[in-house]
Amino acid sequence: MKRRLLTPALLLIFSGTATAQTSILEGLIPPGSASTSGQIIQMLAVLTVLSIAPGLLIMVTSFTRFAIAFSMLRAGLGLQTTPANLVMISLALFMTFYVMAPVFDRAWQNGVQPLVNNQITQDVAMNEITTPFREFMLRQVRDKDLRLFEDLADESFRTQANEVVDLRILIPAFMISELRRGFEIGFLIVLPFLVIDLIVATLTMSMGMMMLPPTVLSLPFKILFFVLIDGWNILVGSLIRSYS
Repeated sequence: MKRRLLTPALLLIFSGTATAQTSILEGLIPPGSASTSGQIIQMLAVLTVLSIAPGLLIMVTSFTRFAIAFSMLRAGLGLQTTPANLVMISLALFMTFYVMAPVFDRAWQNGVQPLVNNQITQDVAMNEITTPFREFMLRQVRDKDLRLFEDLADESFRTQANEVVDLRILIPAFMISELRRGFEIGFLIVLPFLVIDLIVATLTMSMGMMMLPPTVLSLPFKILFFVLIDGWNILVGSLIRSYS
């Protein structure tokens, strides 16, 4: 008898709780609200941007040039895993923060911070955040690369007279410009090590040591040469000055 009385009571309690939760959800997300749908889309957009943040860092900063130069240095020295990838990427990353510090500071002070404090709208904040990066890329991009993407661009986002360059044109042009400069710097890095390899190979061949790979003998000489000229200081300083 008690069970028969408790069952309806429990059903009433749980149904009341479910009704209360439903009313709360309806208050948070009103049906057919366009603003709520817009907030959901904005949240999805923010999550998407956060997921591709490393790619954005590579596309609009100096990271590409640094990473290519360090990779060329390791290849020129003939070292496969030294310095480790973690060390090389970390050094390139912190050098990127060093070079891009003025750009990051302007984007934060003019765009992100006022947006967090509800002083400006999202559209204004987006323009203030992208402007420092746009100016940085315009200083580094080659005119030839920019014209290439201008000519290939669709009429809908092609740059008109007295208008800012569309990011869909500027970013790929900036990336191929950085790749070209990275390989130019890499050639200058590898060239002296190649000369050492040729000298050692000539000496080993003249002494009849056919079975001994020249790279085995040239490796300590290349490392000694790089250390004696204070190579890290010269390379890092030259890379940073290339953006001044």
